[in-house]
Amino acid sequence: MLVVIRGAGDLASGIALRLVRSGIKVVMTDLEKPLAIRRSVAFCEANRLGEITIEDKTAKHANDSAEALNFLSEGFIPVLADPEAKCIDEIKPLVVVDAILAKRNLGTKITDAPIVIGVGPGFSAGKDCHAVVETMRGHTLGRVIYDGPALPNTNIPGLIGGFAGERVLRAPATGVFKTALEIGAIVKQGDVTGYVEDKPMLATLDGALRGLIADGTFVKEGLKCGDVDPRGDASYCKLASDKSLAIGGGVLEAILHFSKALEEV
Repeated sequence: MLVVIRGAGDLASGIALRLVRSGIKVVMTDLEKPLAIRRSVAFCEANRLGEITIEDKTAKHANDSAEALNFLSEGFIPVLADPEAKCIDEIKPLVVVDAILAKRNLGTKITDAPIVIGVGPGFSAGKDCHAVVETMRGHTLGRVIYDGPALPNTNIPGLIGGFAGERVLRAPATGVFKTALEIGAIVKQGDVTGYVEDKPMLATLDGALRGLIADGTFVKEGLKCGDVDPRGDASYCKLASDKSLAIGGGVLEAILHFSKALEEV
């Protein structure tokens, strides 16, 4: 079974880990210059660095679909710089998962593959995909919706360690971001984590710097550029999150549900 996952950020990467560990082959697509915050657990970093290992799986940047299929045969997760997922027409996967997490549908259609799964807000099962997996933290996180949309986006980050929006670090200006610390650093409220046009981006609370946008990235004022984990355990920065794995479980459920139905046809 072959799955194409659109998006290769931290949540999409948790999905990929769940699927690959279940014996499913996965090809991922993302931007040539990814905008991920939790870069230490985002397979899209392969497009920037050439390759990245998260937990027990390694992803490699593939130049085209042929190279992607070759990497699959070698046991790697291929990542293409293909934000429009043109590779779908070339490799014809059984499943397409849209995990871009743009809070809206950027072009995925229910006709893209025999099984199409949308992740989070912006999708409606039965309309632009066969199933939607809920991404909102709470009682319904990771649940599969077979008819209708996911919960609407609230623009409020989920609670971690008792904090929600306070965890987010935002660009203090428009310009090129320069890092001052590495992901995993332990910070105190007010510590400088990076700069934009010489304006400092300060830590909003005490904890571990869980995410930081890549050095040299052009950002707009107010863009999310970092994330502090108030639990203060740097080891969490190298592990796929509970949220991403819960969503991955939902995607796996949906794939197995529809695969069985297709076998019975």
